[in-house]
Amino acid sequence: HVQLVESGGGSVQAGGSLRLSCGVSGYAYYRNCMAWFRQPPGKEREGVAAIMILGGTTYYADSVKGRFTISQDNAKNTVYLQLNSLKPEDAAMYYCAADRRSGIYCSGAYFRPERYYYWGQGTQVTVS
Repeated sequence: HVQLVESGGGSVQAGGSLRLSCGVSGYAYYRNCMAWFRQPPGKEREGVAAIMILGGTTYYADSVKGRFTISQDNAKNTVYLQLNSLKPEDAAMYYCAADRRSGIYCSGAYFRPERYYYWGQGTQVTVS
């Protein structure tokens, strides 16, 4: 049974930082593309960062480039999203997502939600 479990969300002041974690179980994701998406209230889900677990190539939305960092720790079966210099517009529910296809690189469609088969339940980030 595949599970993606996010944690680390919370409420911070503008300029603050958070580290989100996505624990992966039941799934050998080591050759897969994974991503973080976010969905503000009343808006569509948008991709913010993606990582090709095999090789570690990362991709970022322009709105978060230089402030957010996606990383992996395969020993802990966890993908992280470090959020720095947070702005009120970063407030959203953040979701972890995984492509179930092994060996298919992220490049080209890494922020299309439909490419990701597994999703977590989300963790809320509030910025005041």
